[in-house]
Amino acid sequence: MQGKVAIEEHFAIDETNGVQNRVANAYWANLSAQLLDFETKRLKEMDACGVELAIVSLNAPAVQSIPDPARAVEVARRANDALAEQVRKRPDRFQGFAALPMQDPQAAARELQRCVRDFGFRGALVNGYSNASEAGKALYYDAPRYLPLFGEFEQLDVPFYLHPRDPLTLDRYEGHPWLVGSAWSFAEETALHALKLMGCGLFDKYPRLQLVLGHLGERIPYDVWRLDHRLQYRHDYPAKQKMGYYLRNNVHVTTSGHFRTQTLINAMLEMGSDRVMFAVDYPYEEHARGTSWFDAAEISEADRIKIGRENANRLFRLNLA
Repeated sequence: MQGKVAIEEHFAIDETNGVQNRVANAYWANLSAQLLDFETKRLKEMDACGVELAIVSLNAPAVQSIPDPARAVEVARRANDALAEQVRKRPDRFQGFAALPMQDPQAAARELQRCVRDFGFRGALVNGYSNASEAGKALYYDAPRYLPLFGEFEQLDVPFYLHPRDPLTLDRYEGHPWLVGSAWSFAEETALHALKLMGCGLFDKYPRLQLVLGHLGERIPYDVWRLDHRLQYRHDYPAKQKMGYYLRNNVHVTTSGHFRTQTLINAMLEMGSDRVMFAVDYPYEEHARGTSWFDAAEISEADRIKIGRENANRLFRLNLA
């Protein structure tokens, strides 16, 4: 399929392009160069694989891993300025998601406003919880202090993309380091955070707010029936609607890094094909692998066009022909 829109594609600036200790040095060196690149390999691969437009976001965990709120504000602003410059050069090929200093919700709201109004960014991508200034503490966004920020998302009519990072503590993975990271712990951590947001009443207060999850929903679509089945017996569940309701009305998922037709079809059946969008997760995944799978996936051509292009065009108001 030509003209695909990919919406979980990453870049880095020097401050966020650190060494990852779970990957081989040679592997990371290649990723590091790709994260910093816009105009050479990235565009060449997009052209070869039928990707017309990428909505680009800062790599993980980046701003979210900075305990000092003032420093987080500084790095987020620098990253957003750098991304805005790339979008300005090639708006036909790149659009942006804002990085936000969630350590300071008021500053995050101001930065979101700046990025959407001044740069035309299409929303924000946040890399999971944020490290707090108090050592060993994490900031999760179901806390009441984040409500005004989510109100700003609804007011600006842009989505909030919750991207993975590892859990704050990894004690339960001791002896099994191969489960840490994108193989398992990313999804576990992100699904729990997303369920907190879905169940805390956030979408009752802001019913037009839209949440985006990568990796075909971080396993939530697969388990949503059982969630609702068991939650019906709980008297302490705070939201007004079932989880399935929010999944079908306030959540979108992408194919980033999860190139499996059976899982795609499950998400389509649970949520509807209007709420699934194409993504690669570049450079952590290869354009060729993600696009060759998607272009041949056993779904209808109408759904392929929706997922590959039209849904993102509508949600992010890209105004593509």
